Amino acid sequence: MPLVHDTARAFMPYPEVPVPQAATGPLAGLSFAVKDLFDVAGYPTSGGQPFVLALSGIKTRTAPTVQKLLDAGARFVGKTITDELAFSMNGQNAHFGSPINGAAPDRITGGSSSGSAAAVSHRLCDMALGTDTGGSVRAPASHCGLVGLRPTHGRISLLGALDLSPSFDTCGWFTRDLHSFARVADVLLGEDAAPLPATQRLLRPTDIWALVAPEVLDAFAAPCAKVEAALGVAVPTTVVLDSLDAMYWHYRHVQGHEAWTVDGALIERYQPPLGPGVAQRFAWAREIPDQKIAEGQAYRARFRAHMAALLGPDGVLLMPTMPDVAPRISDDEAGLESYRNRALQMLCVAGLAGLPQLSLPWATRLGAPLGLSLVGPPGSDRSLVALAQRISA
Repeated sequence: MPLVHDTARAFMPYPEVPVPQAATGPLAGLSFAVKDLFDVAGYPTSGGQPFVLALSGIKTRTAPTVQKLLDAGARFVGKTITDELAFSMNGQNAHFGSPINGAAPDRITGGSSSGSAAAVSHRLCDMALGTDTGGSVRAPASHCGLVGLRPTHGRISLLGALDLSPSFDTCGWFTRDLHSFARVADVLLGEDAAPLPATQRLLRPTDIWALVAPEVLDAFAAPCAKVEAALGVAVPTTVVLDSLDAMYWHYRHVQGHEAWTVDGALIERYQPPLGPGVAQRFAWAREIPDQKIAEGQAYRARFRAHMAALLGPDGVLLMPTMPDVAPRISDDEAGLESYRNRALQMLCVAGLAGLPQLSLPWATRLGAPLGLSLVGPPGSDRSLVALAQRISA
């Protein structure tokens, strides 16, 4: 992507290299960008960190998921900025800059797939690949008014992509509309191994909805009514196991331990300068006691069984993607970290259980987008997209 055209500040400033695509295919006519965690032949892979970029070299192989898009006829337009080492949710990279939210330019994009979301929201491409560990597709989708999916864990290949926390990492994508999203879903997801039946049980997790303020609830009223008109009245339920605090910390301990396992050697050997928030999170992750890690892993196993029993083969959660619209760019680091932690309390539900979560740009507040999510049983990803199309229709 020529820099003069990058009105979103979304793309890495790499020299353009031709990336061949199929002449025809189901994605012909669509352009796409790739988060700079994925290898693309002819380009380096930075992970949003200058030392990783320096060590990368030019890649000779393209990640299989990127290749699938090329083989389906989609046109590659560039690699997008990611939050540093993908360990953030704000969309602000201290080294490569902060992409601009195309739906609300005075607010953060959300991260770590910030560049991908910015590129799509500014119409610089039709779709973009991101990754979602703790919410890095769902948060930017909500903030930038896009459709975004965290798929069932392991459903889409992450070979040829940099890890953050492998037992939580997933590959998702963004589009501006459901029709384009479904076209990409056919290529990257294929048919569901466990499709939703014709009739679903719509569930409203009251403990998650309790995390949003009354004025945010008001913003969700109309889109929730639209979903219920299509699927039936949502049945109140609870998803939190033990306590919200326990769920949040068990998630953070396992994720943080894995992040340090992946990136700790690089950080200790080269001591690269890390941006605000990222440095503190890695320093914290380095010191997580083994007992906390074991407790978190045991909790996750219990939580997955709990959610499997709750959802069964036909349950669909209707829940907010994020606690509110995106924070303003001018908010201080403490405010952004507070918002990130509140968001993780919602986002870790699908992450801990390995569930697909589809964020839909169906609400607004203060002139900014707000995502509403459908969460289904493992393997129901494509069915969720079809369900969203049915609701929209």
